[in-house]
Amino acid sequence: MRTFAFIFARGGSKGVPGKNIKKINGKPLIAYSIEIAKEIESIEKIFVSTEDDNISAIAQEYGAKVIDRPPQLALDDSPEWLAWQHGVNWVREQGDKFDIFLSLPTTSPMRNKYDIQNVLENLDSQTDVVLTMTPASRSPWFNMVTVDGDGYASLVKQNKNKIHRRQDAPPAYDLTTVAYATSPEFILSHGSVFDGRVRAVEIPRERAFDIDTELDWDIVEYMIRKSSGNHD
Repeated sequence: MRTFAFIFARGGSKGVPGKNIKKINGKPLIAYSIEIAKEIESIEKIFVSTEDDNISAIAQEYGAKVIDRPPQLALDDSPEWLAWQHGVNWVREQGDKFDIFLSLPTTSPMRNKYDIQNVLENLDSQTDVVLTMTPASRSPWFNMVTVDGDGYASLVKQNKNKIHRRQDAPPAYDLTTVAYATSPEFILSHGSVFDGRVRAVEIPRERAFDIDTELDWDIVEYMIRKSSGNHD
């Protein structure tokens, strides 16, 4: 079974401008995904899909092969699934065949190699996609609400038994961007992750941070510096 890692990195980012090449604790954010992929023995090749020349240069500097992504697949509203399909087709057009597609988004630099190996080990013949989750800080049965057109709030999910304590609510999880594993065939024949049989691997909160805003960036940078012993 051949496993290829893919990192999808656009040049445009509104939450944290230029985040994929912005340095976090002295290293470009995208480098964390490339370097962790190198630690997994089963990963044969690492690809970075981007439309941005600066990202391409840094990706190659860290040892990844670049897929030139069409600009129309790198817009703010471009579905990443289409970029996945383009990546799979691009690799196949190069004459390369592989069995497992592993996506390692740049936005989860706190992950470790055991998290990734766990994802890969859970991709079996009965599973189409493996993704990652972490315990949610809020529950749709207890303290998450939706608001109707008249401005009235109600719980996102209703339970026939009134839930008065968070501990009594069914477990809820947040999806994370630590890793996604599937097959190239599934990507090309379906339209989204949840079109198939999906298994979720739980990741501890301290390794599941997803950088989407400047605040996320500051928190993750602090944690990385703390773990590396650099508190400056």
